[in-house]
Amino acid sequence: MGEDGTPDDVATAVPPGAAPLPLWSVTLTLAGDAAEEADVRAGLDRLLAQSPFLSSVRYSAGRAELRYWDEAEGPDDAAAMALRLWPEHRASAGLPDWCVVGVEVVDRGTVEHRAAQRARGGWRPQRRARGARSLDVVGDIAPF
Repeated sequence: MGEDGTPDDVATAVPPGAAPLPLWSVTLTLAGDAAEEADVRAGLDRLLAQSPFLSSVRYSAGRAELRYWDEAEGPDDAAAMALRLWPEHRASAGLPDWCVVGVEVVDRGTVEHRAAQRARGGWRPQRRARGARSLDVVGDIAPF
């Protein structure tokens, strides 16, 4: 994993002579009626097993935030794939019937810029609840 959280060894299926697709950092936020946190966690564990590319997940009884890197031609394609992730796995992973309330897709350069700004103390992401950890660990699932 790179310093910015980018996977070092992203497996790609690029035909010979074709340029690889760019990587996009995707954050998908979902919210809905509160559910038992243990049930939410169990569903997210199953989702992680079905989608091992997820780099981190934060959740509460009524909200979840998924972060991952995706290959796509552009941010619009990455966003379209993100919007399908939860509904396509809802039944098989036993996920709550929540709606997408936010999608952020940024390129690697933006992630690197934010990391550099954060290192200098010049950029502050939205504050998280006390005790929340960094979102850089691959496959990390933790409460907000």
